Amino acid sequence: MNDGIRLLDPTAETSPVRRGRRAPPPALEGLTLGLLDIGKARGSTFLDRLESHFTGRGLDVKRYAKPTNTRTAPIELAQTVAEEVDVVVDALSD
Repeated sequence: MNDGIRLLDPTAETSPVRRGRRAPPPALEGLTLGLLDIGKARGSTFLDRLESHFTGRGLDVKRYAKPTNTRTAPIELAQTVAEEVDVVVDALSD
């Protein structure tokens, strides 16, 4: 908790683990960006726009999708994303 702001863990953990916020990278150049579609309405539209923007800047982008928006990402998907990219954007729509 910092300045009255409380960050909640959006995962399905029954006992949330307190994690420190990682600092964002100083620049995106030279990094591989991951775009994760969580299966919500119009999330892919949002990610299409981001992908166009990022690739237009010459950045390397990889796309991923959860099989359903009602559950957490399968461990295999999370591991693949963690191994293949440096930064991830989740497409949320609510």
